[in-house]
Amino acid sequence: MKTILNIIWLVLCGFWMAVGYVLAGIVCCILIITIPFGIASFRIANYALWPFGRTVVRDPRAGAASAIGNIIWLIFAGIWLAIGHIVTGIALCITIIGIPLGIASFKMVPVSLLPLGAEIVPSDARLAPPVRRTI
Repeated sequence: MKTILNIIWLVLCGFWMAVGYVLAGIVCCILIITIPFGIASFRIANYALWPFGRTVVRDPRAGAASAIGNIIWLIFAGIWLAIGHIVTGIALCITIIGIPLGIASFKMVPVSLLPLGAEIVPSDARLAPPVRRTI
């Protein structure tokens, strides 16, 4: 089922969302100071192509640099990307078939607002207990 939803997502809106994130990533990588934003944008572009079966997990060890970077991202790009996901989600939810796709678009709003300090993982990995390594 995840594969079918991902293919429908890709055709309806995923490709164009990913293109937007890739363009933002290229612009951010051209400006040397904003390379971390470019890397985050490329990660989100990958997530925007194939969102079903993956989820976003916040890293509790993310420090002050991530918080400051997220504030800068929020002001310059995050709010506009989040508005795009909300508008797309509302448009997809108009039809019954599009409701799961709209929910996936709404699921991407938090990572589009605050991408630094977040990791995109398979949905199954979030449910598994963490592996404790002892030395």
